[in-house]
Amino acid sequence: MTTTKQDEFVLEAARTETRRPPLYKVLLLNDDFTPMDFVVIVLQKYFGMNRERATQVMLQVHREGMGTCGVFTKDVASAKVAQVVSYARQHQHPLACVMEETE
Repeated sequence: MTTTKQDEFVLEAARTETRRPPLYKVLLLNDDFTPMDFVVIVLQKYFGMNRERATQVMLQVHREGMGTCGVFTKDVASAKVAQVVSYARQHQHPLACVMEETE
């Protein structure tokens, strides 16, 4: 019987760098038809804002033409946009909600 000696191997875990997923801003766009109170309700209902913060964002939308509702991953941002647009259409408002990638 012969004995063979095998070389010893040291296994090292390969380090892989993970990147954070890109984030997207969800924005409401101003229009001349959607009531301000409805915008506040949307911000409270879909973005968890209190009345004071929702009013501030609504006024930003009114004065500057758009306002940021939040920053989310792509899937969450897309879902929120769809929810807001659907809710606005159900209530016959033309409120526009979009998302754009952050830098």
